[in-house]
Amino acid sequence: MADVQLWHNPRCSKSREALSILEENGVEKEVIKYLDANPTKEELKKVLKLLGFKSVREWMRTKEDIYKELNLKEENDEEKLLDAMVAHPKLIERPVIIKGDKAIIGRPTSIIKEFI
Repeated sequence: MADVQLWHNPRCSKSREALSILEENGVEKEVIKYLDANPTKEELKKVLKLLGFKSVREWMRTKEDIYKELNLKEENDEEKLLDAMVAHPKLIERPVIIKGDKAIIGRPTSIIKEFI
């Protein structure tokens, strides 16, 4: 079983850097290409709790065009924000690194080594 799970977007430089850091440090990992895998609402809720965020918005990419198109800035219903992330996983801030009962967003990537 993998020590760490990485929610990865191969097109993202920070996500690629996170993957490299894990590989350089010999970390056994499971790589989840979340844009292809489309996490469920339950998975998002679980990871949100592991991240320690109080609001879904803390985990959202608020500068994405889809965020603006869906007018999510005006949305305060956490369930609807989660629904938007399920429908549009591009809204998920990355890279997400999960280890045991904790998770981080690997930005800046310098925090990853300390976390693992």
